[in-house]
Amino acid sequence: MGEAEYNRLLAAVGTAMKIAPVDDFLTEDDDLLVVPAAANDNDGPWPFFPFPDGWTASC
Repeated sequence: MGEAEYNRLLAAVGTAMKIAPVDDFLTEDDDLLVVPAAANDNDGPWPFFPFPDGWTASC
């Protein structure tokens, strides 16, 4: 690959990777700032269920 082809390749990659100006990002909707509810939200703690006699558990 010659120097001319290499420079054309760099120019093509630079054009493809151009980043939008920061001002455009700041004017977008604020939908990205809203934190969604967790998928495992169970509306509070679960009630206590005792084990039957003779059963044990550990974490």
